[in-house]
Amino acid sequence: MDLKNKVAYITGGSKGIGYGTAQKLLAEGMKVAISGRTLKTVQEAAARLGYKDQVLALASDVTKLQDEKNAVEAIINKWGQLDVVLANAGVGNFAPIDQMSEEDWHAMINTNLNGVFHTLKASVEALKLSKGYYITLASLAGTNFFEKGAGYNATKFGVVGFTQAAMLDLRQYGIKVSTIMPGSVATHFNDHTPSEKDAWKIQPEDIGELVFDLLKMNPRTLPSKIEVRPTRPDLK
Repeated sequence: MDLKNKVAYITGGSKGIGYGTAQKLLAEGMKVAISGRTLKTVQEAAARLGYKDQVLALASDVTKLQDEKNAVEAIINKWGQLDVVLANAGVGNFAPIDQMSEEDWHAMINTNLNGVFHTLKASVEALKLSKGYYITLASLAGTNFFEKGAGYNATKFGVVGFTQAAMLDLRQYGIKVSTIMPGSVATHFNDHTPSEKDAWKIQPEDIGELVFDLLKMNPRTLPSKIEVRPTRPDLK
C-alpha cells in the first residue's frame, strides 16, 4: 500500500497505542482521524499531533453504532475515502468473578467486543471501495487467561475470534483484516500513569511501527494474528 495521502481512522486515538499509531501514520504522509468519547480531549490530542489539515478529531462512543456511522461519514465527507481502520478503544476492569459487578462486566463487553463490531459495521462499505485494511487491538489476554481477568479475557478472546472470522468473510473483497495481541504496554490503560518504571514494556510507538509494517507488507501476504510482547520482562 502506498501510504501517501491514504486515510486512517483510529478509535481511542487521544492517548496510548492509538495516539502513538497516529503519530507514526501521520509521519508517513497519511491523513488520520482519531476519536474518543469526549470531543475536547480528542481535539487537544489532535493539536498535540500537529499536521493541521491531516488530522481530524471526532467524538464517538464505540458502544453506539450510530456514533461510529457518524464518524465514518465525517471522514468520507472530509477526505472522500477510508483506507485503514484501527479498532483500538478498550477498557479493563479486573476482579475475581464472584466480586465483579454487572456494570463492569457490561462496560467491557460493550466497549471491547461490541465496539469492534460497531467500528467494522460502520466502515466496511468504505473499506470495500478502497480494498482497505481493518485492524483490531486485542491482547495476549485473548489467548492467556489469568486470575481476576474473567471479564477482560472474555472480551479479548472474543475480539480474536471475531477478527479471524471477519478476515475470512472480507478477504473476497480485497480487504485485509488482522488482530494485534500485545503484552504489557506503557499506556494510561486502567488509570495507569506511564513512568520510567515502564521502560521495559512495549511502548505505544512500537505498536505504531507494527501497524506501519503491516500496511507496507506485500498485498499477497497477510499476517492475520500477531502476538507481541516485551523482550525482557525480567528487567522490570
